Amino acid sequence: MEIIRKVLQNNKDWAEKVAQSDPEFFKDLAKVQNPEILWIGCSDSRVPADRITGTIPGEIFVHRNIANLVIHTDVNFLSVLDYAVRHLHVRHVVVCGHYGCGGVGAALSNHNVDLVLNMWLRQIKDVYMLYEQELSAITDPTQKANRLVELNVIEQVKHLAKTSIIQRAWKHEQIPHLHGWVYGLDNGKINTICEMHPGEALDPIYQYDDL
Repeated sequence: MEIIRKVLQNNKDWAEKVAQSDPEFFKDLAKVQNPEILWIGCSDSRVPADRITGTIPGEIFVHRNIANLVIHTDVNFLSVLDYAVRHLHVRHVVVCGHYGCGGVGAALSNHNVDLVLNMWLRQIKDVYMLYEQELSAITDPTQKANRLVELNVIEQVKHLAKTSIIQRAWKHEQIPHLHGWVYGLDNGKINTICEMHPGEALDPIYQYDDL
């Protein structure tokens, strides 16, 4: 219970410090949220979106899961995406992975991690299969895992563009822009991996023609 008491005390200290430096901060924050960015990140506790981007509460709308996956049957994720795009009108959607991702490392192995995680990590194994020739040529385990982290981000950005939510927004509002980033745990820096912009071409099989 000591960690819980510590966290609650930290919250009190933080709130008092913020209120002292900006007496109107919490009053303004309570009125409305108007973020320009939806962040799809990994649940890893070492990758908090606000801390690594230097943003304050209200600037980034956040969804996190293991290995920052965009899964078309994940109702939790889709509800976040729909709300962010259709109601908050975010201008950017970022998929941010990180080097040293435990989920990616587990997906690279052949170990059984039990039913639910096996199903979840299967999505990353599918990414591996798409790039098997490239990844199989990498002999260093760390480099292979890091490259799969990057490729996984690229594929999740593509998955975003395949949703009717994004395609509808592209057609009618010309937003959001999609970004794929990877964060380095060893240096604290974000690497830009890929981007997709409104109107960017998709394979016709994934395009909706009546949005």
